[in-house]
Amino acid sequence: MATTYDFPSDLLAGQEELHQVRAELSALLKRLPWSVEPLDGFSDDNGWRKVERPASPGWTADEQAEVEKLRRREHELAVFVSTHRYWSELSGPERVWARSALKHAHESPPEEAGGD
Repeated sequence: MATTYDFPSDLLAGQEELHQVRAELSALLKRLPWSVEPLDGFSDDNGWRKVERPASPGWTADEQAEVEKLRRREHELAVFVSTHRYWSELSGPERVWARSALKHAHESPPEEAGGD
């Protein structure tokens, strides 16, 4: 049976928000043009694989601000989670296992096999 940890509610909330911010940032970056600045498209087949990019209109000031806001919040949350006072209660491998468990604490536990 896996060890369970009694994470403080603020640490759980911080980790959950960190997951949400990272997902939101990832989705935003996938929607945006490949280049922040306007650039012409290109095709390069001199490397080990061919790389092609269409022309990029660049990001708008609002898009740049949104990315910056999300990156700043992601950094704040990562620092909060990784320096939380809870980690001082654990040491060595136990701290590593607990940090790993925290990253998956928001997931539903798998159904136990067995039954009637």
